[in-house]
Amino acid sequence: MPQQPDRQVVVRSTRVLTPEGERPADVIVVGERIAAVQPHGGALPAGADLVDLGDDALLPGLVDTHVHVNEPGRTEWEGFASATRAAAAGGVTTLVDMPLNSVPPTTTPDALAVKRATAAPSVHVDTGFWGGAVPDSLGALRSLHDAGVFGFKCFLLPSGVPEFPELTGDQLAHAMRETASFGGLLIVHAEDPGVIGAAPDAAGRAYAGFLASRPPAAETTAIAGLIGLARETGCRVHVLHLSSAAALPLIADARRDGVAVSAESCPHYLTLTAEQVPDGATEFKCCPPIREAGNQDALWTGLAEGTIGCVVSDHSPATAALKQPPDGDFDTAWGGISSLQLGLPAMWTEARRRGHTLADVARWMSAAPAELAGLAAKGAIAAGRDADFAVLAPEETFTVDPAALHHRHPVTAYAGRTLHGVVRATWLRGAPVARDGAVDGPPRGRLLTRP
Repeated sequence: MPQQPDRQVVVRSTRVLTPEGERPADVIVVGERIAAVQPHGGALPAGADLVDLGDDALLPGLVDTHVHVNEPGRTEWEGFASATRAAAAGGVTTLVDMPLNSVPPTTTPDALAVKRATAAPSVHVDTGFWGGAVPDSLGALRSLHDAGVFGFKCFLLPSGVPEFPELTGDQLAHAMRETASFGGLLIVHAEDPGVIGAAPDAAGRAYAGFLASRPPAAETTAIAGLIGLARETGCRVHVLHLSSAAALPLIADARRDGVAVSAESCPHYLTLTAEQVPDGATEFKCCPPIREAGNQDALWTGLAEGTIGCVVSDHSPATAALKQPPDGDFDTAWGGISSLQLGLPAMWTEARRRGHTLADVARWMSAAPAELAGLAAKGAIAAGRDADFAVLAPEETFTVDPAALHHRHPVTAYAGRTLHGVVRATWLRGAPVARDGAVDGPPRGRLLTRP
């Protein structure tokens, strides 16, 4: 049920993840906002309800800025109702939808209006939208920016769907100059088409063959060019789903030079390795690909050092027939990992093994994505922020059962894995929306626009 405007709730835990770190605390919620964070065990405000979580951890609700919902037009792949249920069950309270795989793609204000009208009655978490930079939208990006998208996504090679074509080098430079002119953000699928065109063919069941078809040089070449254009144009750019650690020195050097470039990675790159992928297991296919264990170690170093700022899902589902062709051919299978509900436990499982803390996970998966999108009310347990929470039992484990997932098709690369961290509950703006994997009540998410 939605909160009453003047209702007060005290959420108490011995493990509250605040911007200053983890500590015992009472979080005072008034209506939809956090009013204060006070010492643990204090006197309750008059008339306040107490929710005592004991030793379960209270994290800020996750902010996932990389989700393919695919509706309208490819609702048989996913949809706002199913995707946002999965988000809520997994501790995600805010997501930003990608502009492609829906029909129409979000490349004009009219298409954005269609997307918003489709999403409005169905979202269980707060939801915003990226716009698309495609050849036909160049010169008109400002109108889409003014309509409220959080930035613009582009591809440098074919996207996989014909209605969202890639940009050439000249068109990318045009998009960056245009975006810089009004202070916007360009987010980029950075793989170089020339490098991939010269790589071996991906056909067949062998994962090694698919991996060879998307070599690390495809990412480093594209990112080097992107950084060069960012220096020239002053455009703020963000590298999506970084999988190759070889690009980290380029990004780190550019950031030290003051270039406005940032990067994200995804749970599948940080928790799964190429050595674990059986031949024919196309549920592991994504672009760029899951790489070897040594590369993963270097990605974690980049994350710890801050070169990679965000960890987001790149949830990109498809029908089972598209994702898992009977012959197990990596070339024909759809590329995308379905993980929206599992990102928090997957990341916590690997983070704890590597000596990181829940505070690190909260920074990577909540605070940093909120900052990227400019969502000042999200991403932290602090006075004045939205009362968005993920309640986590950090030391409890579970085994991933695809049948328990809320996204439309029960296909996931995490099937059968035992993970640490059970999401007990998710709160959106002061009220629970999910408990123990079940999503409570009718949709109460809101549509967000760029501040």
